[in-house]
Amino acid sequence: MDGIVRAWVDGWVTSRGAAPPVVEPWGFTIDMGLAHHVTRHVFSATHDEVEEGTVRKVADSVTGAGTWLKVFTDAPTVTSWLGEGWWIDPDPGYLMSLRLEPDEPQQSQEPQEPQAAVPDGYRLRTWSRGGVTRVMVAAPDGSLAARGQIAPTGATAVVDQIETSPDHRRRGLGTLVMRTLARAALEQGAETGVLAGTPDGRALYESLGWTVRAPLTSAKFTGRP
Repeated sequence: MDGIVRAWVDGWVTSRGAAPPVVEPWGFTIDMGLAHHVTRHVFSATHDEVEEGTVRKVADSVTGAGTWLKVFTDAPTVTSWLGEGWWIDPDPGYLMSLRLEPDEPQQSQEPQEPQAAVPDGYRLRTWSRGGVTRVMVAAPDGSLAARGQIAPTGATAVVDQIETSPDHRRRGLGTLVMRTLARAALEQGAETGVLAGTPDGRALYESLGWTVRAPLTSAKFTGRP
């Protein structure tokens, strides 16, 4: 699907500090090196192009707990393909993309939405390390209110780990973080944003112009009895 899966893989690897992806005939293998997330297999096909036989073959080859599958089709379909020992994330995921545009007001008769501003009492901090730009919003009491990061990898940039603390939601902090990250990616030459969203985040992303490109199902191998 015009390289969006590969773009997501490359940006996610940079964002999380994972090993470089190994290209497979069916997609990519990524070593993460954590007990709960040792390795992940990402299938490059999406929607109806996802093949049952391929997913079954890869899943059946997994023997160690902590291996994840990322499949770009709906969860009921993937569940019917996997055998014993697989846990399916009950929350659906969404592969989404956005054409990055500068935050410049357009000439139009329609009223323009105001740019996201830092609410009174909150503090915004942005910094970059290792090719990843991070944004933090601190609450008036100094606790974490919101955060997120973005990893530009050429023409695309992957948004990752967007989070707003429950006590600070509905104050525009998610929008503030997303727009700050988008500006940082634009400054580094990125033209398209890519992310893997959750049901909670989808409404925010769509309100900012992001489009769902494919469903995303996550499965984790927990071990066979």
